[in-house]
Amino acid sequence: MHISRFVKNNILKKLQPNKVVVLYGPRQVGKTTLTKKILKDIKEKYLFLNGENQSAQKWLSSQEVDILKQYIGDYKFLVIDEAQKIDRIGINLKLIVDHFDGIKILATGSSSFELANQIGEPLVGRKWQFTLYPIAQLEMQKYENRFETNNNLNSRLIYGCYPDVINGKSNQDKSDILNEIIDSYLYRDLLEFDEIKKSQKIIDILKHLAFQIGQEVSLQELASAINLNLRTVEKYLDLLEKTFVIKRVYGFSRNLRKEITKMSRFYFFDNGIRNAIIKNFNSLDLRNDIGQLWENYLFMERLKRNEYKNIHSNIYFWRTYDQKEIDLIEEREGKLFGYEFKYSPNKKVKPPKDWIEAYDNAEFEVVNNKNYLNFIL
Repeated sequence: MHISRFVKNNILKKLQPNKVVVLYGPRQVGKTTLTKKILKDIKEKYLFLNGENQSAQKWLSSQEVDILKQYIGDYKFLVIDEAQKIDRIGINLKLIVDHFDGIKILATGSSSFELANQIGEPLVGRKWQFTLYPIAQLEMQKYENRFETNNNLNSRLIYGCYPDVINGKSNQDKSDILNEIIDSYLYRDLLEFDEIKKSQKIIDILKHLAFQIGQEVSLQELASAINLNLRTVEKYLDLLEKTFVIKRVYGFSRNLRKEITKMSRFYFFDNGIRNAIIKNFNSLDLRNDIGQLWENYLFMERLKRNEYKNIHSNIYFWRTYDQKEIDLIEEREGKLFGYEFKYSPNKKVKPPKDWIEAYDNAEFEVVNNKNYLNFIL
């Protein structure tokens, strides 16, 4: 089953003359498939290049307008897949935008660490950026009715939402696909970076974070547990976030001294990747981490939904030193919205008294497995 991507029309609108559209996202999330679907909708003559192709790398990194013109010719639409593999890609894209009248450019990358660093300054005012995530429930609406969606929830909590996983015929197929993504793409791509000196340490960090979803993570304790210095741990975490493995969230504080702000929480871009890292695809009735799976799933689905619908908000968690907490805080247009995640609808939760007293105009909602679709659609 081919699943239409929500972000496609937004990208088509931003494909403008002498502008660059950059599409970020993890490996195997469907960037190339989406790009080919976009190509079917455009009228311009296009040139499609893969940044991993050595001959393309050579001339695309030349910084020579004459060489670029020799290869691009009269093409009006240039597509570069895995653009982060090309040296000095930002400067060369700027040269193309400045010297090829009317050209449109789409560049994709599986690492914002490499690509964003290269294109940031050269393409100021010349680019639009999008992130493609694993399949969002928002994108599944046209393929499922409400009964099917609820029926598939357990599978998505365990195996996640990568396109190939959703199309997997059996649970064994899904786990095999996830293990392949982990071994052949995620770890391999991470270990290509010069900053990664000890490969086992990056795996250790991910395993520690996988067991701490929904909890504040002390980086000092993490560094001590895996026997690395704090600076190296910070560098690895930054790399993991910029290669779309984890998402970091900071504590919210405005009024109370006892609010926690110095520690962070970490979520995985996909539940399936998280479970593959800890090698646990057990069914929900055999697990003791349903709360963590639920929180990670809701957090990421909300993130996808907000980004795809252009709903801009600052995101935080909220917790005090005396254990009062709210899982997700969204700050939108000066107003605060608090969300607590509870898998079972039978758990009654009231907003913490400290939260109400400190932020009397804030809203509060509990999201469970009966009302969650309103939260993520």
